[in-house]
Amino acid sequence: AVYFGHRSMDLAMTTLFGGFDKIFYESYEYHFPFPKNYREQWEICNLYPLLIHLNLFGSGYLGQIERTLRRFG
Repeated sequence: AVYFGHRSMDLAMTTLFGGFDKIFYESYEYHFPFPKNYREQWEICNLYPLLIHLNLFGSGYLGQIERTLRRFG
């Protein structure tokens, strides 16, 4: 899918279902450094796709959504 938006949304999505190899993230960060809080930022960015998956596929995603909301809510 084509996406035009903040790069953190794309990068967060790569971690949602297993992620890429470590070399991908190292190479990406070499060219475009991650912000200091990137892990937290990516967790928040993943809420949107998790909510979509909850709506489409059911409660299997609810636990991860609740954990993220408790952490940042």
